[in-house]
Amino acid sequence: MKNITLTLAVLLTSLTVFCQTEKEKVLNTVNKSTIEAHVYFLADDLLKGRETGTPENKIAASYLANTLRSYSVKPNPKTGTYFQSVPLLKTFAPKISVLQIDGSDIKNKVAVRNKGINHSGEGVYLGYGLESDYAKTDVKGKAVILKAGSPDSKDARAAFRMIDKKVELAQKAGAIAIIEMLPAADEMWEFIDHNFNTERLQMASEENKSSSMPYLWVQDPNNTLAAKIAASEKHNITLSVENEIQQTIESQNVIGIVEGTDSNLKNEYIIYSGHYDHVGIGTPDKTGDTIYNGARDNAVGTTTVLSMAENLAKYPTKRSALFILFTGEEKGLLGSNYYVEHPVLPLEQMVFCFNSDNAGYNDTSISTIVGLERTTAHKNIKDAVAAFGLTATDDPAPEQGLFDRSDNVHFAKKGIPAPTFSLGFTAFNGDVTKYYHRPGDEADSLDYDYLLKFFQGYVLAGRLIGNDAKTPVWTKGDTYEAAAQKLYKN
Repeated sequence: MKNITLTLAVLLTSLTVFCQTEKEKVLNTVNKSTIEAHVYFLADDLLKGRETGTPENKIAASYLANTLRSYSVKPNPKTGTYFQSVPLLKTFAPKISVLQIDGSDIKNKVAVRNKGINHSGEGVYLGYGLESDYAKTDVKGKAVILKAGSPDSKDARAAFRMIDKKVELAQKAGAIAIIEMLPAADEMWEFIDHNFNTERLQMASEENKSSSMPYLWVQDPNNTLAAKIAASEKHNITLSVENEIQQTIESQNVIGIVEGTDSNLKNEYIIYSGHYDHVGIGTPDKTGDTIYNGARDNAVGTTTVLSMAENLAKYPTKRSALFILFTGEEKGLLGSNYYVEHPVLPLEQMVFCFNSDNAGYNDTSISTIVGLERTTAHKNIKDAVAAFGLTATDDPAPEQGLFDRSDNVHFAKKGIPAPTFSLGFTAFNGDVTKYYHRPGDEADSLDYDYLLKFFQGYVLAGRLIGNDAKTPVWTKGDTYEAAAQKLYKN
């Protein structure tokens, strides 16, 4: 009798699980307290902003690995652990000992390209430093002083894109250094200073291309310094910059697997990805806080992936799941770049990459999916988000190039359909940029009622895609459709 009762109990339990709707399965695992626990830990001051290559970044990786282990997610099949080692080359930020123009010390400066130099001599003002500016001026053995960008594009992003061209022109003319006046407001300069006055990382396998000359940016928010310098062509420059110092370090991607339930579809994998690193410690804000906690960017995205892992470990979908939490995103998408060149499973088995990355949000009624309409999974995503009271919207700020600024792009380039699931924003400004790469991006500044719906929508979307009889593909004519045809041989 006891055995019969036990058998009936098991059958009833199995029947109950089988009859659960997809939404109910999401509700059974995704809850606010777990979300808060993950975000508060990852964004805690003790982790010092989780900068790649630091001990605190490794603590975060260990936390993620042990969380996957606690869910009974299987480890990386290549190593038997939850880690994939990522070898990196660290270049320490160069020290600019002196920069004087006509005897005046310049305080706010960064080296965007570095080569050691000690120079005291003539400097020449050359406008924007374009080809025509060099036509009638001898700059051999001299430093050139330029305005950032071009007459049509003067912002920091445009100026950065023009660096290689300006170096080429200056080097051809025989100049020995470039000093460029950048009209950046304090908020933008804080971001620039944090990025260039800290250590730089690159793939250890990449060729180390030393800069041909020092290239400095000087903050000039109202163009007042540029106007003063432009009043005369020749100037006295004193410049001292240290040589680069480098060392090899190692960081980790965190990887786990849940096998699918369908005998055929389990050979297809959905990747659930997000980066767990942030930008570390930097310039203090007005309160004196120096820790860039990265709650939105990207403790939220990391927790999105953990929520998916917990759910699928309990209720697997027909397709298999590969969970990847990347290091080095903030240093140039390094972890994802390394992964696609060293995959733990064949890339042709990866049919979708559902990335999650965030800057902030300014609309709690929506979830923004960068690249929403670029894949045939858009209906599943829209339906899933709507089930929890949100509306799925596509990228409202295409001018920011967000699709190509997160880890998804490396998978897209290989041909794998790869949108990015983000917190709701209607423009890349205001409450988004207020927290983006700022010390104020703290766990206690988030709306967890909104986050609950956001996480639930992501998990349900993953479930619908994972169980869909049709394999998701790029929409016809997409930029990466040709790469997909090559990868999947169709």
